[in-house]
Amino acid sequence: MMKSTVHLITLSLLLLISCNKEKNGPAPTDPEAGFIAAVDISSYPEISKANPLFYDVNGNPKDFLQLLKENGVNTIRLRLWVHPVNGHSGLDEVRQFATGLKEKGFKIWLTLHYSDTWADPGSQELPAAWKGLDFPALKDSVYAYTKKIMQEIRPELIQIGNEINSGMLHPHGNITTNPGNFIQLVRAGCSAVRETKADCKIILHVAGFQGANWFFNQVSTVDYDIIGISYYPIWHGKSVPDLAAKLQELSTTYKKKILIAETAYPFTLGWNDWTNNIVGQTDQLILPDYPATPDGQQKFIHQIKKTIRDTKNGIGFCYWGAELIAWKGNQSSTGSPWENQALFDFNNKALPVLNEFKAP
Repeated sequence: MMKSTVHLITLSLLLLISCNKEKNGPAPTDPEAGFIAAVDISSYPEISKANPLFYDVNGNPKDFLQLLKENGVNTIRLRLWVHPVNGHSGLDEVRQFATGLKEKGFKIWLTLHYSDTWADPGSQELPAAWKGLDFPALKDSVYAYTKKIMQEIRPELIQIGNEINSGMLHPHGNITTNPGNFIQLVRAGCSAVRETKADCKIILHVAGFQGANWFFNQVSTVDYDIIGISYYPIWHGKSVPDLAAKLQELSTTYKKKILIAETAYPFTLGWNDWTNNIVGQTDQLILPDYPATPDGQQKFIHQIKKTIRDTKNGIGFCYWGAELIAWKGNQSSTGSPWENQALFDFNNKALPVLNEFKAP
């Protein structure tokens, strides 16, 4: 009699836990518990307003996010601008989008640009609202802004800056002219993360692997978790073996987890609108191994995935611009410069490369 009662209580508790889990939606798992198969779809909230239809590999209409989920994408990377002119990639849009993504079971990876627009090695412009601040006030702004983001979105992964080879928040945080200030700004961001959500993993992200050792030497006293590297053959060299060697070296030298934070490859050199594409010439490709074809695109990402899996402490990769179809129409001269590198063809049909996001 006593044993039956215990079993009934245990069963009731299990059912209660199960119901609570279903009520709250699927909980994202710790990124380090599995391989990160990510896409950056930061422009999707804007693109979705045009109501484009997407199709699976068999030509059946499918919800865009469901297509990603079914093909093994487990993490969504989103950029955040401080006060963007049109509101896209601002806090309100990203918070709302991230909430919906979490409900679908995706992990959230945020990229804080600390700017009102694109930040990269050639441009780390102060947000308009922060111009005129002295350095202590700027550092406080970085801390307060980062803490607000963490409290409102609570991501699993976060980048303190985007492609910060040259530093951030220039001129104050220029890594060459003001290296001490740069470190203080990065630490302010990291502190806000640690104090708000201790299990969120912090990424420091640079473009390419040339000079990466120098950069990560500069940040050796910063409390962060993951090295992030962008790799695009057009800008960062056409040798995947060289990339592999450098990833291994960085992981071993700095004893950090490591991932490919951005990569992409064309499935064609053709255009689907009148907007000039960033990659459009054969000399920008890795030939003959990876032609600009659906098969070539898949083979390239397969090799990127294998390369990071083979790297000591390699934990994943992110495909940038997965959603960047020609959403403004095929006559637009202000549309997508990336539609030939999206994960969908010119009819918005899923390309074979999507299979590469599935485990193993």
